Amino acid sequence: MIARLLAPLALALGLLAAAGPARAVVDIVEITSPGGVDAWLVEERSIPFVALELRFGGGAALDRPGKRGAVNLMTALLEEGAGDLDAQAFATAREELAASFSFRAYDDAVTVSARFLTEYRDEALALLRSALTEPRFDDDAIERVRGQVLSIIRSDATDPDTVAGARFDALAYPGHPYATALDGTLESVAALGREDLLDAHRDVLVRDRLHVGAVGDIGPGELAELLDALLGDLPEGGAPLPPRIDYALEGGVTVVPFDTPQSVALFGQRGMERDHPDFFAAFILNQILGGAGFEARLMEEVREKRGLTYGIYTFLLPRDHAELMMGQVASDNATVAEAIEVIRAEWRRMAEEGVTAEELAAAKTYLTGAYPLRFDGNDTIAGILAGMQAQGLGADYVVTRNAKVEAVTLEEINRVAGELLDPEGLHFVVVGQPAGLAASN
Repeated sequence: MIARLLAPLALALGLLAAAGPARAVVDIVEITSPGGVDAWLVEERSIPFVALELRFGGGAALDRPGKRGAVNLMTALLEEGAGDLDAQAFATAREELAASFSFRAYDDAVTVSARFLTEYRDEALALLRSALTEPRFDDDAIERVRGQVLSIIRSDATDPDTVAGARFDALAYPGHPYATALDGTLESVAALGREDLLDAHRDVLVRDRLHVGAVGDIGPGELAELLDALLGDLPEGGAPLPPRIDYALEGGVTVVPFDTPQSVALFGQRGMERDHPDFFAAFILNQILGGAGFEARLMEEVREKRGLTYGIYTFLLPRDHAELMMGQVASDNATVAEAIEVIRAEWRRMAEEGVTAEELAAAKTYLTGAYPLRFDGNDTIAGILAGMQAQGLGADYVVTRNAKVEAVTLEEINRVAGELLDPEGLHFVVVGQPAGLAASN
């Protein structure tokens, strides 16, 4: 659950760690194909290789009523046979072309990542096109992949981290797709039929919610022609997006009994929209409170001073239809109650007292210096380009971003600390056998 949340989150929010110097070697060109497909391209001719990222908005949140898990199962089946090729023939064809395809479902997106050599570009893209537009959904493939998904669901039920995330989501988003795991349940996945997968395909793989990033040995004109050939037969529109959901949790503690020597605590409160004018201040604030590194306050107070955990972190989660500020910690059953007290106290102290000038300067230094490490390959950059578009960021964002970080003042961040951080509204879902910690609601 948490890993599934953080994967797209890292892609989107990792952009906020951008450094100006890294941007100088990444020249983004915006193109629109004759067929109307928009894309961002970074042309890199040094290696005869192209990485392509397709991001279809909506994702598993578009599951139809009673069909939870359909988008996830459909996505997993896209390369299990297409056109005239069954699953084995498709895999053989892909391997002979030395191409790589990856299909992933998230709550708010379905992503398609492709890597292929320039020499076999036309053949690789024809194969990918068949997966996107002519998936077979053969009965044997459905049953094989369904079995894999059911195995994952059973395994998740024994994982405290996943159990914590599932309970938190159920409490925070009642009645919304976010309230349930995108994998579905044993019952819902077992009941899915081929028609449900065809419905999910028609609902999700559409052009009006598509963002494209491309990096490598290809020019703008070539990419435009490629995109029309690859995507031209996809429908223009699909299922309507779900509505926004108001965060439903109040402050308190929910305990989920679980036979384990260590409790997992997932905690959260209302967050902030990605396009809010105070988002940069909130992002830096999170870095100081519980972000990366041992300098974060919660790491210092919970781990270094008291030895209550090996690690603790917080993060902003601006999803498409709701926003949270969350964190996670694991501690011995005998000490998790103390860890929660310390977290609440630090949440309150930062809300009331703000941060110091030294903390702000250190966070800015970290955030403006870490980003070059993210540009470590064509496929990574292609994913970042698609993520930027999905977040509504302009192509010049990585050029202007550093100045936006540096522009956050001590007065501004401390105002945001007082307005955003809500120690009374902080809710903890604790999975384990926590000593001395009673559920409050």
